[in-house]
Amino acid sequence: MKLYIKYMVSQRCKMLVRKELDNLGITKVKVELGVVDILEDVSMEQLHRLKANLKVSALEVIENKKDILIERIKNVIVEMIHYSDELPKTNYSDFLSEKLNYDYTYLSNIFSEEKGITIQQFIILNKIEKVKELLLYGEMNLTEISYRLHYSSISHLSNQFKKVTGMSPSLYEKMSAKRKSNLEGL
Repeated sequence: MKLYIKYMVSQRCKMLVRKELDNLGITKVKVELGVVDILEDVSMEQLHRLKANLKVSALEVIENKKDILIERIKNVIVEMIHYSDELPKTNYSDFLSEKLNYDYTYLSNIFSEEKGITIQQFIILNKIEKVKELLLYGEMNLTEISYRLHYSSISHLSNQFKKVTGMSPSLYEKMSAKRKSNLEGL
């Protein structure tokens, strides 16, 4: 039995899901990116208790097929941008189609219809969040960040950053540094 659980891709959430399953005596499981594959029979009572326990932690079991697919698309994108050391060599549409075994046009239409933005816009928003994170760490300069996230140029990255955040990457970096020094002074 496969359960699709809506949760942020993080080790903490994954551990929380695994703990809830263990507490219910469900031990033969495979927990991955938003998906729990239960390899044993589960009673309806166990399933209802799991749903209730996860809800308390702001996690939910998704049962609608469209919602499941949307979550899978989002999880693949988030994992690809935030948790992978290297972005795919192919274009995003081919990568998503291959990873999810669906035609990209189908994925794109469902995503846009349900979320109100395109997959490409969702990818851009996540890339900009990653840029912000990398700028905060201060271990990479804009050229290195641009290369790592497969931007065609620093100018392209800067234009997208400004369009999404309303400020340039350098201004964001300065404001973050000032905020950090203010917090250290407390």
